[in-house]
Amino acid sequence: MKPQKNIIIKKVKKAGHEGGHGGSWKVAYADFVTAMMAFFLLLWLITMVAPEKRARVSAYFKSFSIFEKSGSSMMFDSPGGVVGEAGGKFGKMEKEMGRGVTDLESSPERFKERVKGDIEAKLSDVKDQILVDVFEGGVKIQLTDKEGRTMFPLGGADLTPQAKNILKVITENFKNVDNKIAIEGHTDALSYSSNRYTNWELSTERASAARKELELNGLNPDRLVRVAGYAATDPLIKEDPNDPRNRRISIILLYPGHKKPAEGIGPEVLNTPKDPPIVGGR
Repeated sequence: MKPQKNIIIKKVKKAGHEGGHGGSWKVAYADFVTAMMAFFLLLWLITMVAPEKRARVSAYFKSFSIFEKSGSSMMFDSPGGVVGEAGGKFGKMEKEMGRGVTDLESSPERFKERVKGDIEAKLSDVKDQILVDVFEGGVKIQLTDKEGRTMFPLGGADLTPQAKNILKVITENFKNVDNKIAIEGHTDALSYSSNRYTNWELSTERASAARKELELNGLNPDRLVRVAGYAATDPLIKEDPNDPRNRRISIILLYPGHKKPAEGIGPEVLNTPKDPPIVGGR
């Protein structure tokens, strides 16, 4: 009888579907889904931001460059803080997107564009009565009269509801900068019948009324350096001194480093009695 051989049977386990590829695709897919969720969340957040705030953010990044040597390049010096090469503080991004893109605007041009964007979005019905210009002393915002739409009643120094609304929007922009501010009052050339009360008093009272409204809206009074009235001595429409557009309030954001603080600014402050009689005139 032949001896029986021991037979060893080897069972080879066939690799399943996952054996060849592993589970790495699941990780990649999860990363993709997470990225898409973050992207759509970002889109949703952007749609929730007011148009004027999106315009501010867009304007900021369009004009910003890390390669400029004029103080626009950036470096971090503190949590959330950004400082340019020249030491000018751009500030931190606010928690509310667009509430104030920077704590301090780096140039008059940038501040002008931001203000104009706000006016376009919030004051489109009266934007033709608001002039925003950059000049040697900084940025000048002028609120002008128009036939049928005035900033003050004729001969009076009480702000109209329209003027108060404009000053509210302007104050919101001023809160995001630290620059000093000057306020001017101007009238047309129509004179009073009496010399007891003139366009000098009227223009000064109107400038002071604008100052009070800015402070009521939250402007720090310590930032004010001048509040003055110029009567009809500096007309906007020089060829027609009686043009209603000459009746205006000028609010000037001063920028340090310029040769002169503001064109046309005269006395430091013209003081008048608190409640002088208001009679007729423009």
